Amino acid sequence: MLILARKIGESIKIGDNISIEIISVAGNTVKIGIEAPKEVGILRKELYDLVKNENIGASAINLGDLSELKKLNNSTYIDKDRK
Repeated sequence: MLILARKIGESIKIGDNISIEIISVAGNTVKIGIEAPKEVGILRKELYDLVKNENIGASAINLGDLSELKKLNNSTYIDKDRK
């Protein structure tokens, strides 16, 4: 982890396209401004972690669901239009 000290109005560059500026400091709260291309997603870490965990949960395989799909796949399908 890189740790830098910055004062209000000072910035940090990440690559050529991302700039982070210290806007204000009040007590233990720091406000930052981020300039980045629109295609770069920017989320607070706690929101990113929530979305990541939801996606992991949504993609989990339920073995009961698989057995139901197998039953459907093995069932006889009659196509009335086919001769």
